[in-house]
Amino acid sequence: MLLLQAHSRFLLETLLNRVHNLDKAVELDYHWVEFDDVRYHVQVTMKNPHILLLSVSLPIPPPETIFLRGLPFGAIEAIKAAYGVVVQILDPPRDGFNLTLKLNFSKLPPDEERRHILLVKIASVREVVLGAPLRVVLKHLASRTVAPDVGQLLALVHRPKESFFLIPQAEKVTVVFPMRFNDSVDTVLATSFLQEFVEARRTAGLNNAPLCMWSSSPPLDLKEVPSEALSANAGFVTFVIFPRHVEGKKLDRTVWNLSTFHAYVSYHVKCSEGFMHTRMRRRVESLIQALDRAKPDSEKSKKTINNRSFKRLSLKDLKESRSNSMS
Repeated sequence: MLLLQAHSRFLLETLLNRVHNLDKAVELDYHWVEFDDVRYHVQVTMKNPHILLLSVSLPIPPPETIFLRGLPFGAIEAIKAAYGVVVQILDPPRDGFNLTLKLNFSKLPPDEERRHILLVKIASVREVVLGAPLRVVLKHLASRTVAPDVGQLLALVHRPKESFFLIPQAEKVTVVFPMRFNDSVDTVLATSFLQEFVEARRTAGLNNAPLCMWSSSPPLDLKEVPSEALSANAGFVTFVIFPRHVEGKKLDRTVWNLSTFHAYVSYHVKCSEGFMHTRMRRRVESLIQALDRAKPDSEKSKKTINNRSFKRLSLKDLKESRSNSMS
């Protein structure tokens, strides 16, 4: 199984290229969109080649989620903790975006390794911002406490107008994903994939993995959630996260894997669909070849008006054919 990278590859390549060419006054103006409808805009002017403006547009949040000034709660604190003095938050952000960051290359660490680590973290701004509420909850789980000002049920956005749900407790955090797909084929494949996903969790080598469950109906913990937020044509996936899953460096990996779970499933569903189409085409080609080999020789030798071949005769050949016919 392929896990999605936390950083944006295009953004990281842009940052690295800019760092290696700071002495060149080059103007940049890039727009692009990545999975779950996260939009980016990078801008560098020739007047300030050491300054890069990075704007990020997040998925449209559904009504049950909590956004503060256009961002998930805890996002501002997470940005400041992750980037320090290198990055400044511009208020208000650029029009059409939830967040605009001002990156000053002159404040990057002189050590090459530390500088690269920080640039990778900046390229992971999606994980820092969207994963901020989840990180707050799981950090408290590591210390076996419940985050203050967090209710018994928390909705977090992860796709346009779609959310997943957290039930935080001192000893565990339950995470529930309503799985929705627009294409009927994707829905069937995803349902089968998720059921096998649950079965794989029961193998001996995955005893320490989070508990995983799938059901066609929403869990009882979501009985207070509006019905519009629980429309899931591929069922509901539930993970139970314990303190051992968020200890030390495991926290970052757990936050990212949960934040991108739907994209992870969608990726493998599309790969499975493409693989099956390839196998079907190869099977059809092999059957056609087998049918061609099974044709009898008499049928192959038959000539029709459409496939008859003609030979151009010379004057000598024409005279010989006439003399033969007269004799």
